[in-house]
Amino acid sequence: MQTVSFNSGEAAPSWTVGELAVHRVDEVPLPAPTGRWLLPDATAEVVARHDWLRPDFADRDGALRLASHSFAVSIGGLRVLVDTGIGNGKPRANPAWHELRTDYPQRLTAAGFPPDSVDLVLLTHLHTDHVGWNTRAQDGGWVPTFPHARYVTSRTEREFWAGHPMDEARTQMFRDSVHPVEEAGQLDLVDLPEAGLDLVPGLRLLPTPGHTPGHFAVRLDSAGEAALITGDCVHHPVQVPEPGIGSCVDIDPRQSETTRRTLLAALAGTGTLVLGTHFPPPTAGRVTGSAGRHRLTPVPPDGGPGGD
Repeated sequence: MQTVSFNSGEAAPSWTVGELAVHRVDEVPLPAPTGRWLLPDATAEVVARHDWLRPDFADRDGALRLASHSFAVSIGGLRVLVDTGIGNGKPRANPAWHELRTDYPQRLTAAGFPPDSVDLVLLTHLHTDHVGWNTRAQDGGWVPTFPHARYVTSRTEREFWAGHPMDEARTQMFRDSVHPVEEAGQLDLVDLPEAGLDLVPGLRLLPTPGHTPGHFAVRLDSAGEAALITGDCVHHPVQVPEPGIGSCVDIDPRQSETTRRTLLAALAGTGTLVLGTHFPPPTAGRVTGSAGRHRLTPVPPDGGPGGD
């Protein structure tokens, strides 16, 4: 197993949105080659056009920085987790994800969200690096990590994968991270209208298809302030000024780009806090500028630059 160690005693970085505190629960930074593989059109020359990407979001040579983490928030009387990362001890085709051993559960607990306390797990889509901590190893098998939670994804997403030819690596992921939740009766499938679906006041699932057919982003509203958790409709801040850059694993690249352009235009200038599911620290920002000149203006976690 690959051991990745963090200081579990550190408080999870968090951002205040109205009366809410949104916590980032770290799993693992992704290896340097990930950016070149995931977003092949984000070349060093493209990155160099946007000085603000360095040093936080790209290194001096233009390599993109990426990470795997979840977001946790208490809202409407529910303790909510958005996406569950890669997971521990799972056989994976990607060597960087294979048989991980991280202290994610301890970090989740340190953020104030021990697994037994989570009420709702929102799965923006059913890709390997978003469902891994759905389950944990027990007695030679896999059981739900969050025993008292309802797990939610879109019906479109689940039905797509049910009818989609899958290689052995993806089949294995469903066996260890999706099927056990279904078999436990904890997976809820929801239909998402174009305007989105409010699960509780202030928590809306917004359809953002393209990366996968049933992908959704998560919008939070509180006391006149708003935040949007991206999932994978935006993988990296370079896509804010360059929305034509897509992911090599987008199911429908054209739809993915259309979704991204529409979303960024809707966010620009609104003050909405954008929380990227794969954005490295500082992870959050606001979309500023006009079409063709958008950028992400970073927002550090509470406590300022030293808080991350």
